[in-house]
Amino acid sequence: MEIGLDLGTSSVIGLLCEAGVPRAEARRALTTTSPMPYASEQDPEDWWRAAREVLAELVAGLPEGERRSITAIGLSGQMHGAVLLDASDAVLRPAMLWNDGRAHAECSALREALPGIGTLAGVPPLPGFTAPKLLWLARHEPQVHARIAHALLPKDYLGYRLHGGYATDPSDAAGTLWFDQAQRCWSGELCAISATDPAWLPPVLDGTQEAGRILPELAAELGLSPKVRIVTGGGDAATGAVAVGAVEDGTGLISLGTSAQFLQAGTGYRPNPGAFVHAFAHTLPDRWYQMAAMLNGARPMAWFAGVAGVEIGALLQEAAAVPEARVPLFLPYLTGERSPHGDPHIRGGFFGLEDSTSRAAMMRAVVEAVAFCFADAVESFGAAAQGPAALPALGGGAQSDLLLQSVADASGLTLFRPEGATSGPSLGAAKLAALATGALSRGDLAQRPDAREVFSPRAQASLQDRLERWRALYRALKPLAQPG
Repeated sequence: MEIGLDLGTSSVIGLLCEAGVPRAEARRALTTTSPMPYASEQDPEDWWRAAREVLAELVAGLPEGERRSITAIGLSGQMHGAVLLDASDAVLRPAMLWNDGRAHAECSALREALPGIGTLAGVPPLPGFTAPKLLWLARHEPQVHARIAHALLPKDYLGYRLHGGYATDPSDAAGTLWFDQAQRCWSGELCAISATDPAWLPPVLDGTQEAGRILPELAAELGLSPKVRIVTGGGDAATGAVAVGAVEDGTGLISLGTSAQFLQAGTGYRPNPGAFVHAFAHTLPDRWYQMAAMLNGARPMAWFAGVAGVEIGALLQEAAAVPEARVPLFLPYLTGERSPHGDPHIRGGFFGLEDSTSRAAMMRAVVEAVAFCFADAVESFGAAAQGPAALPALGGGAQSDLLLQSVADASGLTLFRPEGATSGPSLGAAKLAALATGALSRGDLAQRPDAREVFSPRAQASLQDRLERWRALYRALKPLAQPG
């Protein structure tokens, strides 16, 4: 048996599997803080506490023999976060997350220092990436920057706590802006312009390689064999792709977690920096993927449900019954936006509210806005997005029929909900662990999941009209959101 451990933004998810087939799942919630404008942070100690609780729950009901049959733990996690350790391996400050926008000025500095950076690094500088964060720290927290001895990605910090060493994989390294995507190695040039010492960065291993063995004291605490392998795994976009067989040309997915992605895998490196399409190394050897990455996936729905004080499922049911003619427009950019705008300053807002506007109509606008983001994503891909096979939908948002049908209608994509849609990255991490131990073969990872429900696009002239008005609303408000 193997475990997939996924460090998400809203929760840590663990999945106990047998040769890639799920047997049990455990989750622990996480919280995020914003101590200043543009900031988004979490405490790595909270991640570790949640991960230990998840692992303990997964194995709690197993007989001793089954516990000892667990051979590997594969890792997955939110990408781009800066976890900084000093020379004694103490965490220097809260981790700056993927949706932290403070380093927007530093992105301009990086573009000026290296005009071709988008082709080398796979995407132009954006403040959520790790390298701009280090440059921001050098300018704004020099006392912290001066003490850095190790810079890790979030899942790799969990790896350090599990096996005591430092390692990352190509897919997580790809999201740092320090990685030469074509050569699949750290770039001295990218490090030099971002106030980063290459010695701070961990070795890069393929996602199926062993990063280390579980620490003896942790193995004893959990009742596991001390021979359990900790498998390097991948960033959550890549492990989600592995979960649904998106590892070869012509395969892809959409993801609707806190953030959202439209991803297509392939066997070559195909940068498209002008549209802010991310061209990243996959966690598997000789594989890459292109991805439109939206900072606001299902999160705006959860946000509005919290503001309205209603459980999200009940509010989505209300929203499904609202006549389209009375639905306002909503910009979902609660934390800025990446694809296709590269705009860290834009923020969310409703337009067209009336005295009669209900909370259901506002929720319908939020759902529609998330769907419109996927329409923008497909457009940014150009011809590469035309005519793909039906795509699996992953993440918590994939539980909503209303959202998946809205995405299909707005984007023209045919979508399906696979079994285990909400645990994609943890399943992918478990499959990578199973491949490392020989329980699965490389060919097994290309298997596509069966469809539980299919959502085909419906031609709706009124929806296209609303999409164009929504895009015009962004263009009108963009100047108002700029600093100064």
